[in-house]
Amino acid sequence: MLLGLLEQNPSHGYELIKALGTLSNGFYTPSPGMVYPALTYLEELGYATVEPDGTKKRYHLADAGRAHLDAHRERLALMFNRFKHIAKKMDWMRQAWSGAPRDVGPEGEDARTGWLPEFVEARQAIRRALLERTDASPAEQRRIAAILARATDEINAKPCA
Repeated sequence: MLLGLLEQNPSHGYELIKALGTLSNGFYTPSPGMVYPALTYLEELGYATVEPDGTKKRYHLADAGRAHLDAHRERLALMFNRFKHIAKKMDWMRQAWSGAPRDVGPEGEDARTGWLPEFVEARQAIRRALLERTDASPAEQRRIAAILARATDEINAKPCA
């Protein structure tokens, strides 16, 4: 994710920490003890370069880092989407905890997250159903896996226009 952020904008370590916190809407803000060693490692691998910027260091994506990103675009997209989802979920939870009525959009979606109530309910129902079957037999696990594979295929199909 650090390489993905550097691709968007050369940054200081502190800016990268803040960017990750912003992406997750405050759910995850890494410590400097996580980010700076990771940046040093990326520099050692040749994936990032560093230029002095006063008393700080500005990190840039190196060609090798771009090649690494290109080879892992799908994984990076999933990671960024996870952070977007977490940010939306944090907004949704904050609103729920505040007791304030939901701000509803024109199609009944939550104005802050874009989520329809039935989408949220369906996600909760599938999680609950899977939790209730945590001790399922191997045959039942295979049955559930087949159902989930079919659902995944349908979800990944081209959406209706």
